[in-house]
Amino acid sequence: MKYLVICDSQYGFTEQYARWIAEELGCPCVARKDVKPEQLQKYDGLIYGGGLYAGGVSGLKWFAKQLPGLSGKKTAVFTCGVADPADPKNVSHIRAGVAKVLTPEQMGKTALFHLRGGIDYNRLGFVHKSMMAMLKKSLESKKEQDLTDEDRQILATYGKIVDFTDRASVRPLIEWAEKGEN
Repeated sequence: MKYLVICDSQYGFTEQYARWIAEELGCPCVARKDVKPEQLQKYDGLIYGGGLYAGGVSGLKWFAKQLPGLSGKKTAVFTCGVADPADPKNVSHIRAGVAKVLTPEQMGKTALFHLRGGIDYNRLGFVHKSMMAMLKKSLESKKEQDLTDEDRQILATYGKIVDFTDRASVRPLIEWAEKGEN
């Protein structure tokens, strides 16, 4: 199958995963802003990756608008954020956000994968920096026994560069792609 990997990455973590996926599959990787809808028809499968911001996936609305014209193509979405996808609560929250954008039919035809990215506070824009400051303040107001391990990790790494990317974590997506069937 001939794939195209498309990504919308603000801080580089999603792009890193997109490049690893494209490398593994021997296919091109392009930024969403550089994609022309007509070029999507050249591929058998499309893999879209977007960063997680405030419960939403960057660029997912754009991808959802393309899906009606991609009938018969194999499609997947991968999300990338600082939230740990090993935590079922995080995955549930992420999928709820995706379901607000994709129709139930699109959800049924699109494979979903969740990857853990990172954060570099020095590179955050004003809005994202403000959101993280509010999250920190909210976590600091919790009782110690009510904090999750992930909450503690956020507090311990606040203001630092944290990179959870792991090339091995793309393996399930690669295996899905290599199967070939929709």
